[in-house]
Parts: sequence; structure tokens; C-alpha cells
Amino acid sequence: MSEVVISTSSFDVDNNPGIDSLRAAGLQIATNPFGRKLTEDEISKLLTDSVVGLLAGVEPLTAQVISNAKNLRVISRCGVGLDNVDQAAARDRDIFVMSTPDAPVDAVVEMTMALMLATLRQIPEADRQVRKDGWPRFNGRLLKAQTVGILGLGRIGSKVAGICSSFGARVIAYDPIAQNTSTDVECTDLQSLLSQSDIVSLHIPYNEETHHLINKESLATMKPGAVLINTARGSLVDEKELLKSLQSGQLWGAGLDVFESEPYSGNLRDLPQVVLTPHLASSAVESRREMELEAAHNLYVGLCEAGVICNGDQP
Repeated sequence: MSEVVISTSSFDVDNNPGIDSLRAAGLQIATNPFGRKLTEDEISKLLTDSVVGLLAGVEPLTAQVISNAKNLRVISRCGVGLDNVDQAAARDRDIFVMSTPDAPVDAVVEMTMALMLATLRQIPEADRQVRKDGWPRFNGRLLKAQTVGILGLGRIGSKVAGICSSFGARVIAYDPIAQNTSTDVECTDLQSLLSQSDIVSLHIPYNEETHHLINKESLATMKPGAVLINTARGSLVDEKELLKSLQSGQLWGAGLDVFESEPYSGNLRDLPQVVLTPHLASSAVESRREMELEAAHNLYVGLCEAGVICNGDQP
């Protein structure tokens, strides 16, 4: 029997019309047996010769994994980024690759703003001290008094820019591709953004060109006392250099939801001026539900278009 694998660590298979359609088409559904992000070896073993469709999470879908999946026809990513998928290898095998770019936007925007405000007002550190019978009286910083640099003006970055403008902040942005349609955002080059911004918020895709875009040189270029926010991809940032910048006082603080290696276990955990969350930006109940519905629908449609389960009829 042909099979679909759901590799994302959690997925509601019982209340999803797309999954129902896949089952009705005669496909068996297999889920992630570990309840966590899969390793390259683990996902490769799950993609047996009977697997025609993959509803993917963030596991590494390398060229080797794709090559070993002999009958895989569709990869439907439950999420935005496709940096974990070797898309060239998928194209070589005529495998459809899709994602759900719209569903998590609002959740990631809200998490970005939450990290920004929590870092500026030092909310987690205040909470920790109160729980230890402290009563700290330190001063935070107002968002409206900051220049916010948005690196990437796509779906998420443009919404973050609009919200920061509504707080009264000056907003500048750099994006080599997206068109700026807001009169409240000043577009500039990358170096100017880094040197002028009190807050730098990352909203760009990860690829070879953007690997460690925030590195020793760019951190040194940033305005002294600036704050870095990252809800995009961990590997955009050289975490060792970020640690040094925070320890030296070159940066005032950071709010991070993504890391190069997850779960994160590095020394940034020791710094009170850093707010850390475990890759939760898209993990709102409503957004997760929308992502799962869209991903399952995409997988069904993709398998229809590939001629695997039907003659083009779609739910």
C-alpha cells in the first residue's frame, strides 16, 4: 500500500479534511514516532519505497535523503521556510515541493513584537527576580524612541514594520527584492541599516548567501547598545560572535526564537539581557491549525497533479 509520512513533530491527523481525502484515496498515514525534530538518518529510514508523499517539518531533507526516497513524489512543508529541503535534488527527481507561507505570518509577527518588547523592558529578568523575592527597579527602553531596522520586507517583515510605526518608532528597512509600499518605512542599504538601528529584526530567508549574515563584522557595524531580534532562521547569526558582542556591551540585548542547533544549549542562556524562546514563533493554536490544513491540502493536490492518487480531482 502507498504511504504518506507526516514527519513534523506534532500533527492533528484526526480533524483534517486533507488527511481524510488522502485516506479515502487509499493511502496509509504514518506519523513521526519520536515526537521531536528528526535527524537525517531517522527521516531517511521513514521514507521507505512505499512512501509517495511527505508532510514535512524542519528535518534535514538533504540530497541523500531525497535520493534514497525512491518513490517520493510530493514534499509539503508545514511552515514557511524551505531551507531544510535540497530543492535542486527535488527538482532533479521531479518532486513537487510546497510550503504554507501565509498561515504562520500573524503568529510570527506577534512573537517578534513580544520578543522586542520583552527585551526592551527586560520583562523575563524582572520576572525571575520577583520570583526570588527581588523587587528590581531598573529602567527599560520605549519602542517609540527607537529606530527599528527591518531586514526583509516580505509578508512578516512588512507587518512588523507597520506595527513598529504605529508605536511611533522610526522604521528603516533593507530588502534587495521586495518592494516597499509603505510611506512609513525608509529603505536603505544594509550597512546604513546596521549602523543606524537601535533594534535590528531579521525577516529574511536562510541560504548560502545569508549564512552568518550577522557576524563579527556586521555586529561591529551595529549601533552600540543595539538590540537584535531573530524569529527567522538561527543560522543567519553567528552565535559565538553574538555572545561576545553582548558580553562586551556592544549590543544591549537580544530576543531569539531560532538557533543554529536546536534544542539550544549554548552560553547565551547565561545572559540576563537575552530573551530566549524554543522556536515557538509560529506555534499559536490558530496558526498551527491553518498551517496543518493548508499543508495537507497541498499534499493531496500535489499527489493529484503527479497522477499518484486521482485524475486531477481536488477536494
